[in-house]
Amino acid sequence: MILPLIQKRRSIRKYRSKAVEPDKISALVEAALRSPSSMGYNPWEFVVVDDPKLLDTLSNAKPQGSAFIKNAPLGIVVCADPEKSSVWVEDASIACIFIQLTAESLGLGSCWIQIRERMHDQTKSAEAYICETLNIPKKLKVEAMIAIGYPDEQKAPRPKEDLLYGKVHQNLYGKPHKG
Repeated sequence: MILPLIQKRRSIRKYRSKAVEPDKISALVEAALRSPSSMGYNPWEFVVVDDPKLLDTLSNAKPQGSAFIKNAPLGIVVCADPEKSSVWVEDASIACIFIQLTAESLGLGSCWIQIRERMHDQTKSAEAYICETLNIPKKLKVEAMIAIGYPDEQKAPRPKEDLLYGKVHQNLYGKPHKG
């Protein structure tokens, strides 16, 4: 059952210096490639990064929220081709969560780093910075980077009573869900 995995998953930003094994990287790639996409167009593409120098460079993609990928042993940059699908953002986002849930199932931690519509500095987007760094073709759009590694921090699952059940409606908006 997947619900216990979802309940346990938390965003991890601190990683041990242990490399992610090739078979686990292969499983993450397979999960990404199995993620659903609108009409089966599969507009996503992925750049798997395990080079510490590149991870260090990627950590500077934006002023806040990307620095911790420097200490992750693995990063996956999730891109998509907007010419293949008008809902490439959704398709790439689904691939991101497939990667994150697979990482959790493998005993790895992960954290989403939003790139689309974020700036590197006042003149360059985070996307342009990453595309230059990784030689990504201009036709592709970068949705996110996923930092992955063995957790070096423990986070308890969020308590069920803290979930925002007030945002769930039954049949009509405004009618509380009977859950």
